[in-house]
Amino acid sequence: MGQSSTAAGHSEPVGENGESTAGASVRQASETWESLFRAQVGVMRRIRQDPVFRELPIGEYDVLFNLSRCPGGWTRLNELNHHLLISQPSLSRMVDRLEARNLVRRRPAEADQRGVELALTDEGRALQRRIGSAHVHRIQDVLAPVLDATEMEQLKALTDKINAGLGQ
Repeated sequence: MGQSSTAAGHSEPVGENGESTAGASVRQASETWESLFRAQVGVMRRIRQDPVFRELPIGEYDVLFNLSRCPGGWTRLNELNHHLLISQPSLSRMVDRLEARNLVRRRPAEADQRGVELALTDEGRALQRRIGSAHVHRIQDVLAPVLDATEMEQLKALTDKINAGLGQ
């Protein structure tokens, strides 16, 4: 093993292949990501099977859930989009569908009339709570058989650490 100088001028140990041995290797990071991604896909496949999502697709529920977390009840469309894994045009079409079902309402943004703000209707809030209750029980049904309470705490701490490191 040798030493390598970082941009800050500090030395860190390096292995035979030149990768840092002080932290995770590229291979380890890649394998960790793949494992995390596959676990998330597996959990989501099980959760999507919940009959409650026949009434409202999980993507649309995600919009209602995120709106339910807005402190003032309203949020800008582009701010909501930061919490979702869909494009802005897809979100706009989804909001159109939710508005047609009287689950969300929109208004011009107070600070910028070109923007749009969204909020749940009373009907949307009631549906989010009902589906949310079933959803959290389904999550527990999926995770509890494979992780004990301590492992769930560890996993949450690790994912919280990732989110904090990403500024989320």
